[in-house]
Amino acid sequence: MAAVSALPTVVTTRIGGIIDTPRKKPRQVRSRETVDAVLEAAAQLFEREGLDTTTNRIAERSGFSIGTLYQYFPNKWALLYGLAEHHIEKAHERLGGVLIQLREQEPDWDDTVRELAAASVDLHRHRPRLHALMYHYAPRAPEGIARLDTLHETLVSEVTGHLVRCDRGGDDPARTAAMLVHAADAQLHRVLLGRGDDAEALTWSLLAMTPR
Repeated sequence: MAAVSALPTVVTTRIGGIIDTPRKKPRQVRSRETVDAVLEAAAQLFEREGLDTTTNRIAERSGFSIGTLYQYFPNKWALLYGLAEHHIEKAHERLGGVLIQLREQEPDWDDTVRELAAASVDLHRHRPRLHALMYHYAPRAPEGIARLDTLHETLVSEVTGHLVRCDRGGDDPARTAAMLVHAADAQLHRVLLGRGDDAEALTWSLLAMTPR
């Protein structure tokens, strides 16, 4: 019996259109510098023009030809995906550092929430329009979803530990932690982007949600 070839992974935007992810990852220093320049140009134009921007304008802004851009990114959705992946990497690094600090210092619950809220808001403070676009329209690929799920699972596990340590979280601290992490994610992307009082607002919202 002939082997059945694996079906290609279907990658879509959040509005349902099938798209492509980046074609290849840069290996050499020069290639990484090229990709970084293209992504920075894309970030600037997505922030300024939203989804109306084009790959031609992004290539022009980056200083590279459209052919060079297409070596790595087949369309603007792939660029948005690349920016979202970069954001997730930064979130892992920044929040990971905060989690280490919280384990070492063991502050009370209010200060624990305040530190996590401040770091989360800081990750989204620059270019709020771009963050909104990434949240709503960035392509969904299995590897990207897995990285985001890993980040959420790490946060839930760590927050559960702090709830238990601080004698908070009610009868089911793990469920409370999951609700807090996902509520923070939703509030950051759907309510607080671009507002000046976002860190304090997020802190008080999460504290109000935490049972004794």
